[in-house]
Parts: sequence; structure tokens; C-alpha cells
Amino acid sequence: MKDPNNTRDTRPRTGSPLWSYLSAVTVAGALVLLLAVPQLTPLELWTVLGEPRFWLLAGFVVFGELKPIITPGSNENNGASTSTTFTFAALLYAGLPLALLLQGAALVICGVFRRRSAHRTAFNVAQYALAQGAAAAVLWGFGITASPVHTWVPHGADLGAVMLAGMTYFAVNDVLVGGAVALHERVGLLRVLRWDLAYQVLAHLALLGLAPIIVVVVDRSPAFIPLIILPFTAVYLTAAASVRREHQALHDGLTGLPNRKLLFLRAEEALLARQLREARGDRLQKVGLFLLDLDRFKEVNDTLGHPTGDRLLQIVAHRLTHSVRPGDLVARLGGDEFAVLLPSVRDVPAAREVAIRLRAALSEPVRLDGMSFDLEGSVGIALSPDHAPDFELLLQRADVAMYVAKESRTGVEIYSPASDRNSPARLGLLGDLRRGIDRRELELHYQPKVRLSDDGLLGMEGLLRWRHPERGLLAPEEFLPLAEQTYLMKAITHYVVREALAQAHTWWADGLPVQVTVNVSGRDLLDGQLAETITGELMARRLPATAFGLEITERILMNESAYASETVKALAELNIPLSLDDFGTGYSSLVRLKRLPVGEVKIDASFVRRLTESGEDAVIVQSIIDLVRTLGLRSVAEGVEDAATTARLREMGCDSGQGWHLGRPMAPEDATAWMRRRVPRSPASVAPR
Repeated sequence: MKDPNNTRDTRPRTGSPLWSYLSAVTVAGALVLLLAVPQLTPLELWTVLGEPRFWLLAGFVVFGELKPIITPGSNENNGASTSTTFTFAALLYAGLPLALLLQGAALVICGVFRRRSAHRTAFNVAQYALAQGAAAAVLWGFGITASPVHTWVPHGADLGAVMLAGMTYFAVNDVLVGGAVALHERVGLLRVLRWDLAYQVLAHLALLGLAPIIVVVVDRSPAFIPLIILPFTAVYLTAAASVRREHQALHDGLTGLPNRKLLFLRAEEALLARQLREARGDRLQKVGLFLLDLDRFKEVNDTLGHPTGDRLLQIVAHRLTHSVRPGDLVARLGGDEFAVLLPSVRDVPAAREVAIRLRAALSEPVRLDGMSFDLEGSVGIALSPDHAPDFELLLQRADVAMYVAKESRTGVEIYSPASDRNSPARLGLLGDLRRGIDRRELELHYQPKVRLSDDGLLGMEGLLRWRHPERGLLAPEEFLPLAEQTYLMKAITHYVVREALAQAHTWWADGLPVQVTVNVSGRDLLDGQLAETITGELMARRLPATAFGLEITERILMNESAYASETVKALAELNIPLSLDDFGTGYSSLVRLKRLPVGEVKIDASFVRRLTESGEDAVIVQSIIDLVRTLGLRSVAEGVEDAATTARLREMGCDSGQGWHLGRPMAPEDATAWMRRRVPRSPASVAPR
């Protein structure tokens, strides 16, 4: 049955309501014992000691108390005890005093064996004494009494009395324990009784219902008693199999850690416990959820194979479980993703301290198969009620924080609405962006690309802006990261291509034959319709392929699928110029760089801006310029902000530059005026539309 001390086994504070309740029950139970046990006469006691059937009953009672039936969701503290069957059978067959002695002796032995506190054992003895006393009173009301000398065996007509006595036994026992739990948890008694009422009724009334059968068997012949072992053995084996199946359903097969389902159950329990604490006035403690993802784990699987990766995950699981606080739960969600539940944590600094300890435990080198691995993990933290009221939202926001930690390489991050792509503000911005595309609120500003040898114009790069009706002109970093997570990115790319080619057509028709370029991502190069859109726009506007160019980031060289996509091949066949952007910030393969049909390489602005201040950056820039020249490509320096940097780049042999010193991003009409001042006009190169 329920256990009033299954959360902790300490003596309640003297004078508290729980202490008073436990004391009252213990005293009442002691009175029942004092009144009932002395009724055993010397003859009855001698009969008990000399009768094998009573010793067999005693053995079953003790075994049942020591070895409860543990089913899914229960444990040794609240599992169904088969001692209930045999003590109720003793009550029916030989009377209340013997039943009290057997139950009391079994509880004391169990208390010593499991090292339970004296006050807990005393309460358990008292609760069963009161339950048995109430059942005996019901039997007495029907005129049924028994003793070791004058035993009683039920007949068919006695079934109603036995059932009522059994229900009384169960009800008194359940209410007594429920009262202790209610005071301990500070909740209503009815709420406690409803927690597992169905299980309690099914399990314990079934056990009590076997008692009359035991009585008949005991009275018929002690030789039949061992046969009782068979059905009980089947019950134990079935329960054990159910527990094993539940364990498999709730735990990860590789690491043995709890899985997502068990994490959900424990988190729900923790959130409910927090609500109860809050109802009692304790608003300090929170529930914390960490999401931890291993960095670069895929490289281990790809290089050394999945068996080595699995062994590494087992080591990670061991380290995590030995690095958390007692009571915290570590779970594996799948792959290299783990979760840590903190049922109680004071504040953000305390949660961060636990996360830092976890990362420190992971950072210890691991040796496998003669190789040493350095592990790192990114941890996202979300707290309830600060960040979310329920588990699903808590997990989602811990996931958001984890990805921020991974992207920013900070290791540990607390959830922030500002970084949440799913926050109401961002979702509202996404809706505005969708409508903004339809209303043509997106526009391109153009920045010149200048030849350093003679300041001649090489082209204009189209830079995306969003003229938001309320927030004004927004830079791409304020909305593109959001769009990249949705279907809108494809629509934006095609929108930008059409706008850039429309502007190129205007300039070429006006005698300004300048090349216009725009940026695309690796995902865009997997879009089979992109080449078709470019081809259609060039043909519709009668522009040559050289009038348009695409800039792709260096990270494209790390993505084999995008690098070898049909779109890249189609663009190469169209002779669309490609430019490699942000060079120097990734891990480029020179073989791929040579094979990719790019005409120029743009040196990242982070190196160019420190060119005149950092000798190390100057060496990097010079090396890139020399490499690009060796490969027969053109070099373009980004972020040219002053005359000194421009002069130094000329000395290094850089072909061209781009930056505010050479020309700021301009609206189309301003860019047109700028070009007319710098570029001699030529006859129109395309027929007007």
C-alpha cells in the first residue's frame, strides 16, 4: 500500500501536524495490541508454537513483507505485499491476536532488514493493527470469532461477511496511510487517495480475496500449503517480466539511461512538486532542464565507425551520471543528445554551475583503441517557471538555448526570448516578412566593386534590405536568419534574382553595362529551379550571362551535395560567373576550390580591416592573394574602409576591393548617379523592354 515515508525516512518535526498524526495513530494501534494480544491464553500460545501450519503462515507473512510484488510504477516501499493475504487468512482462521503477532513480527523483521527508522516501523505496525482490528470488529458483528484452539473456516453463506471485512481492512489501511501522505505533502486527503486508487483496489482486494482459500487449504491439510507457492510464484514472475518490459520501454538500450518518455514522467513529477512547494509559499526553488549535444561527434562515427561511437556514448553517459547532484536525472534523447533534469534548483547561477561541471567532466580526454579523444558539449538551460510552465515548452526552450551555445561556441547558454526563432516576436516578424515579399517591401542596395589598379568599376553587388512599414530599413542579419529556417528563403532568393536582373537590364539599357551580383546560400545551390529562373530572366531581358553573377560562401566547399549539385553544373554551362565569398573563415579544400567554377575569391573583411594593424592578418591576406593568383583567379578584398588599407592592398597585388572607402551601399537611383560620374556611358547593350 502507499508509504507515507517513501520520499524520505526522517523523523517529522516534533509538534508538527504530521508528527501529531503519526503519534496518534501509533498510540491507537498500540492500544489495539495491548487489548488483543494478551487474550492469547497459554494453551493457545502453546498450540501456535506446536502447530506446523502456523509456522508456515508465519513464514509466508515474513516473506511477503520482505518481498513485495513490484509492478511497473511501484517499488519496495509501495509494492503490493503478499503478507496481506496471509495475515488476513490468519485473522479469519485463528483470530485477531495471532494475526497481530504475525504482522507485527514481520514488520519489525522487515524494518531491521531494510534499516527503517523506529518511528516508521512503529507507525506501520499500528496502521495494520487498526486495520485488522476494524476487520475483526466487522466479523464479530456477524458473530464470527476464532482462536488458535477454535479455528474458523468460512462457508458459502459467509462470503458476504468476509468480503465486507476485507474491504474494511483495505479502507482503514488506505485512509491511515493516505492521511500521513497528505500531511507530508500538504495536500488534501481525497487527492492523495485518488492518486493510485484503482491500482490499490485491484491489487489489495485481490490479495485479500485469496485469504478464504488459504484458510480452506490450511484447515484441510498443511501438506497442501506448499501448493500455494505455485500461483504466487507465477504472480511474482509476471510482475518481474512487466517491470523488465517497463524498464526497456523507459530506458535507452545502449547507455541504460532514462529515455525521453521517462524524462517526461520525471519532469511532470518535478513540475507538480514545484507547484506544491509554491502553494506552501516556497517560490525560491525552480525546475531546471538541460539539453546537451556533443560537438563534432559525427566525425567520430564517420572516421572510426559506429561501434567506437557507441562506446564513446557509454563513456559520456557514465561521466554525466557521476557529475550531477543526487536526485538529478540524466537521460539520452537519441544520437549524441542528452538531457539533464534538475527537479530542484535555486536560480540561474546554480543551474549554470551544474552545467559547467558537466562540461568539465566531458572535457577529460578519452582513450579508445589506442587513440585519444577530446570531447566537448554545448549545453542549453531552461528553468520553470521562468522560461516555461510545462515540460514540452521547457524542452523546446532548452533546445533553443543549446543551439545558441553551439552556434556562438560559448558552451553554456540560458534560454533568452531574443534568440528564440519560435518566440511570439519572431513569429510575428515572420508573418510580416511573408506579407512584405508580396508587397515588394524588400529592396536591393548596391555596393561597387572597384579595380584597385585604376579605380575602374568591376561590378555592383546587390545587398538585401527590408523597408519594414513600422521598424524602418532592416539589415539582412535582422530577418534572414529567421527566413533561412522556413520555406520563405527560396521565395526571397528568387525575388532577389529577379530584382537584380531587372536593375541590370535598366543599367545596360541606359548605357551602363555593369555586372550585378547577389549572394546565395548552399541551400540555394540545391534548388533546381534557381538556374531556370536565372536563364528565364536573362532571356526575357536579353542580357548576356556576364551581366549577372552569384556569390557563394566558402562553407559551400564543405558541402559535397551542394558543391556537386545540378544547379552548379547548369550555372557553369550558362557561363554565369561565380564568386567565393568570405574566404579564409572556413576550411576550404584546395582541390575543390580549383574544380569549382569560380572566377574570383573575396577575402573576408575580418582580415582586411586589421591589415595595417596586425602583422599576422597581413600574412594571411598576402597568402590568400598569392594563392588566388596561382589558381588563375581574381582576388577581391572586402571591408576596405580607409586609404591606408587601399594602398597596402595595391602593394600586395590584390586585384580589386569593396568597402565604404571605395563606395557605400546605395539605393538604385543613387548607385545610378554614382556610376554616371565614374563610368563612361556606352550605347545601350540591350533592347529596351
